[in-house]
Amino acid sequence: MKMPCVIRFRLVTQVLLAIFCLLVSPAQAQQCRLALVLALDVSGSVNEAEYNQQITGLVAALSDPDVRSLILFSTDAPVSLAIYEWSSRNHQYVIQPWISLDGPGALDRAITRIRSHQKVRAGLRTAMGTALEFGAAMLAQQSHCWQHTIDVSGDGKNNIGVTPQELYRAPVFAGITVNALVVGNPNNTSSEGTSLTPQSLKDYYETEVIHGPEAFAMIAYGYGDYARAMRRKLLRELSFPVLGRMVD
Repeated sequence: MKMPCVIRFRLVTQVLLAIFCLLVSPAQAQQCRLALVLALDVSGSVNEAEYNQQITGLVAALSDPDVRSLILFSTDAPVSLAIYEWSSRNHQYVIQPWISLDGPGALDRAITRIRSHQKVRAGLRTAMGTALEFGAAMLAQQSHCWQHTIDVSGDGKNNIGVTPQELYRAPVFAGITVNALVVGNPNNTSSEGTSLTPQSLKDYYETEVIHGPEAFAMIAYGYGDYARAMRRKLLRELSFPVLGRMVD
């Protein structure tokens, strides 16, 4: 009988993490293994109900036992987490400043802060390039971390300001991975009524937004699917830094 994929994933992850813990030196153990900044879309296409689903979905994903296990497996080399919301060029608002997730208490405090946040939207446009520039500036505060990742959620294309591809010409992005959670309309149309299907939106993000050799985009089929997609994306993101560090 074949072993279910989820069980196989857990076993492989546990073995890799055990090997990692054996290989890490005392000097390395004081480092941060991943600086992860989550960027949440609050542009005009995201209504109140969808925003609440985005927040509750993120809380559910961070509370998932498998995600928690990956975050907390090594408190000597913790994950640093920050979260902000974004829309137009003049709006990036920090929800969670940098916090070292060096134990269950720290992770629980971050989850509580996210759960209690109220949206602070200052614009309706989708200035994704400016949002990524803001994320890169935040990551510059975490230079001691081994890996640097921006995790951007969005349900539309960049429509104002610098584009992501223009931004990636800057040297600062050489060491930054940009992953995307693409929120597609489950009815296969965009909020503007065009024929922008979830897959075509994902194609845009894969071509124009994600950045780095291990970067990827993942689809959420509407904000009601956000928790499932975010959980899967975090599992993948939190596994990569371990593998990357082991082969350095």
